[in-house]
Amino acid sequence: MAQGGKPLLIKRYASRRLYNTETSDYVTLEDIAGFIRDGREVQIVDLKSGDDLTRQYLLQIIAEHESRGESVLPVDVLNDLVRSYMTGNVSVVPEFLKNSFDMLRDGQTRVMENMTSMNPLTKMPGFQVMQKQQEAFMKAMTGWQGGKGGDTRPPETADEDGEDLEAIKRQLAELQEKLSKLK
Repeated sequence: MAQGGKPLLIKRYASRRLYNTETSDYVTLEDIAGFIRDGREVQIVDLKSGDDLTRQYLLQIIAEHESRGESVLPVDVLNDLVRSYMTGNVSVVPEFLKNSFDMLRDGQTRVMENMTSMNPLTKMPGFQVMQKQQEAFMKAMTGWQGGKGGDTRPPETADEDGEDLEAIKRQLAELQEKLSKLK
């Protein structure tokens, strides 16, 4: 999170260029996605009107990643989101998704704290590999939020052989299946 708990302010100029007020330079959507992955909150505002454009740009970042084949959301979930916006009724889908991600982050934080504390499992063979897989999975799902003491450094990268990536893909597929069954 930015200093003082304030989000990183990005201003959009009439030319549609995005300006980082913290570093006084122009940024791209990919730069903004990087800030978010690093645990920063961002706010994007139109310079002239002052309108908050954050939601619009975050959706655009997701759409661009989805179009490149980096899909995270199953088609069923996307259909439910479209339905929730298209009906005149108040939908519980946005609140459900927010609460689900909050629970996922909170649960993962507790798991990681328990795994690294004076837990006898830390002496178990293969424990460090499992811990790295959990960290990589959470980074992929929610962006690395850091550990105790405000540490926002990302976890170590996966092994060269790709075993961690395969485990993460399996776990993600299981989560997607569970989400689909919740309908």
